[in-house]
Amino acid sequence: MIFISHRGNISGIRSNDENNPNYINVALKLGYEVEVDVRFENGKFFLGHDFSQYHIDNEFLLNSKIWCHAKTKEALEALEKIKAHYFWHQEDDYTITSKGYIWTYPGKKLFDKSICVLPEKHNYENFNCLGICSDFIEKYKND
Repeated sequence: MIFISHRGNISGIRSNDENNPNYINVALKLGYEVEVDVRFENGKFFLGHDFSQYHIDNEFLLNSKIWCHAKTKEALEALEKIKAHYFWHQEDDYTITSKGYIWTYPGKKLFDKSICVLPEKHNYENFNCLGICSDFIEKYKND
């Protein structure tokens, strides 16, 4: 099972810390993979859900444990150019990441290659999937 921290959260939402590289590095050091929100402006990458907050270099995004959620068309194109692991979605039931995983919208049917996103918002009876992305990922890893 792949355990993915949602924006660096491990045991609950800390909205002031989400997408902060230091916060993400804590989750990485604890052995989690991390989904981050990526933007691209004026030739530079930034992390941030609703706007560009933290300037970040390519190397950070090329970490094999980072899952890049492109938040803009420009970010999508730039992430493809550097060969990061990325995906784009809004409210699609499913999207395929650049590495072939099925990023599954919360509450939708899971598949063997699915990443179950924010299961805490829905009552899944079992996790017949490849991975989980959660704000409470520590709970799922310890269950």
